[in-house]
Amino acid sequence: MANKTKAANGKKKSVNAFRTISEVATEMDLPQHVLRFWESKFSQIKPMKRGGGRRYYRPEDLEVLRRIRTLLYEDGYTIKGVQKLFKEGGMTATSGPHSLDGQALAKKSSQIDGDQLGKMREVLQELKDLRKLI
Repeated sequence: MANKTKAANGKKKSVNAFRTISEVATEMDLPQHVLRFWESKFSQIKPMKRGGGRRYYRPEDLEVLRRIRTLLYEDGYTIKGVQKLFKEGGMTATSGPHSLDGQALAKKSSQIDGDQLGKMREVLQELKDLRKLI
């Protein structure tokens, strides 16, 4: 279910509905502790907290979480790398305070040119050769 989550009574929640941490964890296939950890690392994630500290994630928070998940798990960025993307202008007023600008992302990811990629591959091969010696 891409943009909808089943509510307790079997009905689907609105795309704009707030979600609990368990709903977000299930939807994103992540453990809850990872979501709490990301909150501590990314100020862009600001779920509302109600009595007892219960978190309610807004649609904007989900957007940021999805982008972070993609950058970390699919694009191979580190936490610090994603933080740097956010800090170095990945945010724009037109895309809202909680979303990463796609053009800025494309610009950052295209900064690795063929020469740099070749050098990285050479270093990787050297490391593999060294590991064989050990």
